[in-house]
Amino acid sequence: MIRVLCVAALLAVAAAEADDAGGAAFAPVDRGSYLPVFFGYSHCPDVCPTSLAALGLAMDALGADGARAQPLFVPVDPARDAPERLAAFVGYFHPRLVGLTGTPEQVARAAAAYRARYRRADSNGDGQGDDGPDYLIDRTAAPVLAGPDGRGLAAIPHGAPAADAAAAVRHFMALEDGGG
Repeated sequence: MIRVLCVAALLAVAAAEADDAGGAAFAPVDRGSYLPVFFGYSHCPDVCPTSLAALGLAMDALGADGARAQPLFVPVDPARDAPERLAAFVGYFHPRLVGLTGTPEQVARAAAAYRARYRRADSNGDGQGDDGPDYLIDRTAAPVLAGPDGRGLAAIPHGAPAADAAAAVRHFMALEDGGG
């Protein structure tokens, strides 16, 4: 099922329930999930689709442990990533991938909470960062792994093999389970 929810839900993982645009409560797998979070945008020509495909492969590599993880995609370009576009976009990468959207201020707060950086690229060199409708966005390329409480645990290096990303998630699951 593809869901597009309000990014405020990400900020509220450990707090009160948040609602999506349709009024449905968002609680990532009953608030017990590890959250691989990727900040990107659907118009991204290379890094974002590659990273999301790798995230989908990592979810598959988790096998049964994948039930304890909820992958999230937060677009840093909410002006172009309307809920309808976002819903179609996340559907290409993994059936459990959830797209979170919100106001530019909400996205900025969520990105800051996970130390993700982004800015509109200035490819025409005029210092304005406005290159028409096909602008690019410079951003952090590494997904962040957040724990069930919503706090960031680790960055998953961009380009890491799916097995390595899955191992990182399993490492933190084992710590919580008293192993590792």
